[in-house]
Amino acid sequence: MSTPRMLGHGDYWDDLKVGDAFITPRRTITETDLVNFCNQAWFTEELFTNAHAREGMAIQGRVVPGALVYSFAEGLIMPSIQHTGLAFLEATLKVKGPTFVGDTLQVEVEVTEMRPTSKPGRGLIRTINRVRNQHGAVVLEYDPLRMQARRPQG
Repeated sequence: MSTPRMLGHGDYWDDLKVGDAFITPRRTITETDLVNFCNQAWFTEELFTNAHAREGMAIQGRVVPGALVYSFAEGLIMPSIQHTGLAFLEATLKVKGPTFVGDTLQVEVEVTEMRPTSKPGRGLIRTINRVRNQHGAVVLEYDPLRMQARRPQG
């Protein structure tokens, strides 16, 4: 019998190349998600906490913070870096459109840059992550640079 492969184990840096792409499972944002996020993170802006007096607000409907969308996106891609992700170093984040309670999100990830580090056993990888809603619209886009483990030798 060969050595069993661990389920939920992310890709090593060596297993990827520029141009590789994958999509995540989907996740619907609920009213409970919005309330819990706003309470935990102290997002007390009425845009997110007032469900009724919406007249005069820039966005109508139960809009959710971009920070929540980003957090969910990171959670959706977590299986791809489980046990191999070493550090989140930087990212540029752009909110491309509103996200609402009831929207279902999925992340498209494309590897855009890879380089080894000066220390063995790790490399740097940049991706472009596009968060799409159930209509296919990109609602958030970011380009994280991460340090990732290399495949163990031997």
